[in-house]
This record gives sequence, structure tokens and C-alpha cells, in this order.
Amino acid sequence: MSGGWNTIESDAGVFTYLIEKLGVKDVQFEELTTLEISELQQLGSIYGVIFLFKYPTGEAATKVPKDGTYDHDAAGNLFFAAQTIQNACGTQAIISLLLNRERDVDIGKDLKEFKEFAGEFPPELRGETLSNSDLIRETHNSFARSSPFIDETQRTATEDDDVYHFIAYTSINNKLYELDGLQPAPISHGACTPQDFPNKIIPVLQRRIARYPETEIRFNLMACVKDLRIRARDIGDEEELDRQEDRRAQWLWENSLRRHNFVGFVGELLKGVVKAKLEQGDGAYDKWVEEAKGRTKKRKDELRKQGVVEE
Repeated sequence: MSGGWNTIESDAGVFTYLIEKLGVKDVQFEELTTLEISELQQLGSIYGVIFLFKYPTGEAATKVPKDGTYDHDAAGNLFFAAQTIQNACGTQAIISLLLNRERDVDIGKDLKEFKEFAGEFPPELRGETLSNSDLIRETHNSFARSSPFIDETQRTATEDDDVYHFIAYTSINNKLYELDGLQPAPISHGACTPQDFPNKIIPVLQRRIARYPETEIRFNLMACVKDLRIRARDIGDEEELDRQEDRRAQWLWENSLRRHNFVGFVGELLKGVVKAKLEQGDGAYDKWVEEAKGRTKKRKDELRKQGVVEE
């Protein structure tokens, strides 16, 4: 493999512009804040969901899934790829979902060619092919948050790390499938037409979340839907169209910020502030430092009163 995979955020703007850069047309992602069927239904055409959760690293592998059933035969009839690299799981889940909904989604020339090339491979080789795709990896990495402190290409998870994992759920051939590259096969959750998907997926997700302690809240759910601007145009809802265009502009701005780290800028800014304080004279610099120490002490005292102990 010619390069590593960096970590990307589970973010609607990241996912939307990632697939757009790969050539997918008229599709976007929406973050879901509840497990209400109505929240899914109001999004219109839904192609599937991407679920992010804390992976139970100490959990032993089982021959049967905790929910649903392995469909080993389906692995040859749909696009299912084994996960071969940790940081690629978000993009892998997205691509697996889209490649299985090609009848409904224009996945673009590049992903169509990728599917034609890797589609006949066994799941393990499909995963290797995806992980070694320069196009997919470089597109994925272009949305990673820039950090001067961590080399994600060299980092591997340890037992002490919180490891998070992405999986996809979608309706394929009128069945609800869970596509998890860490499992030996797609997991079937029973009959499900694309129209029934909002009703069928919510109980599956509720059972999944119920496996965790009630204190665990670190989940994220993204719906893969038809571009909401299209529906707004079709029904002549100018207000909604403007809102969606504003969100796109905000996503572009946020994605541009992710490509830069601001450590150098902050360092220069701090040096400028210190210089200005020193030039003021009359002890301005010392007073500024003492005020900062006072605010820090006050913050620590407040945290202690709340029962929070800082290391």
C-alpha cells in the first residue's frame, strides 16, 4: 500500500462532500438526533444509515451475531468487503452502502469502475482492493482534520484506547442488511423494502444501543438521503432551498478549516500579545500573567466543587 489512512469525523458535511468528490451525484448525509421514525421519514428518499459506536475491543468473537443472522450466500450477491485497516471503516461503510444502492443512486464513473473491478472478488480481497485504492484513500484523507501532533498513518490502537467503528444498514433485494467489515458476512435483519426502511431500522438500532450501559451516549447516526435541495426545488420551497444552500456553504467552510492546523498562527499571535504587553511597561505583562493565573485557579476551584478532579 502506498500510503496510510487518516481518521475522519462522523460529520454530515464531511460525508456529503467526500462522496461528491468521489463522483456520487444528488446524495447527501443528514445527522439524526433521535431514533424517531418520523425524523427519518421527513427526509424523503432514504438509501440507508451509517452508525458510529464504541467498539467493544475485549469482546470475544461469536459464531452467530447478537442480532440478526449471517447471510453467507449474500456475500457473493451484494457488495460486502472485509475491513483490513482501522481508519478506513467510515469511508468503507459509506461506499458499501452506496455500491449496493446503485439502482437508486448515480455513484459516478470511478466508483462504478471500482465495483466492476472488485465486485467478483471474495470479501477479503475486496477489502484489500478498497484499502489500496489511491483514489478512495486520497479522497478520504483530504477530509481528515490536520494535526501536527499525531501521525495517523503510524498510529495503532491499544487496549486502553477508545476505538470507534462505522457500519452501514440498508435495504438490498428487499432485505434489511447490516454491512460490517469486521463480521464474516452481511447480517440479515429480515424482510425490508426501501419504503419500509424507516420503520424497520429503528428497532434494530434500539436493540444495538441497548447492549451498552445506560451511561454510554457516544453514538452517532447519519442518514444517507437524496439531496434535499432537489425536493425543495421540486415543490418550490424557496425558503428551504436557501437554508440548504447556506448549509452547503457552511460545510465547505468547515471542510476547508479541517485541512489546516493553526498551531503556527496561534504561536505567532501569542508572541505578538506578549510583545505588546511588554511594550506597555508599568508591569502590564506581570499583571496580565497574574490575572491569567487567578482565572485558572478560579476554574479549578469551581471544578472541584462540582466533583471534577483535574490531573
